[in-house]
Amino acid sequence: MCTLASLEETRAFAQKLAQTLPEGALVLLTGPVGAGKTTLVKFIAEALGFKGEVTSPTYTLIHEYPTPAGLVVHIDAYRMVNQEELYHLGLEDYLPEARLVLIEWGRPEVFPDSLEVRLTPTDAGRQVAIFPHGRAFLPKI
Repeated sequence: MCTLASLEETRAFAQKLAQTLPEGALVLLTGPVGAGKTTLVKFIAEALGFKGEVTSPTYTLIHEYPTPAGLVVHIDAYRMVNQEELYHLGLEDYLPEARLVLIEWGRPEVFPDSLEVRLTPTDAGRQVAIFPHGRAFLPKI
């Protein structure tokens, strides 16, 4: 667990996370509204070489960010009552092909082999905790 007190610390954390996650990792980004989930996705995509704009896919559900390291898939499951539907929408097709799949609001019980990055706002910034679920790789950050 660590605290990120600034955007620069968040960027540095994202850089380390992006470099240590194995190819095809499924990462759940959890925390309340405004915790910094989309900001973290932006910095992860940038760390892997994406030069475009990163926005929340709240209404489109999925955004794809091509990087030199491979495709980064960004999913927002906030409005999904049944997150299992993501499997019917092609999530399993992304997993072997993507460099990373990042799911905001993803629930570990739906995605058992995932790494959860929990962001919690505090007076000092954002507290970050990482939880591996199932066969997920625990990065050393």
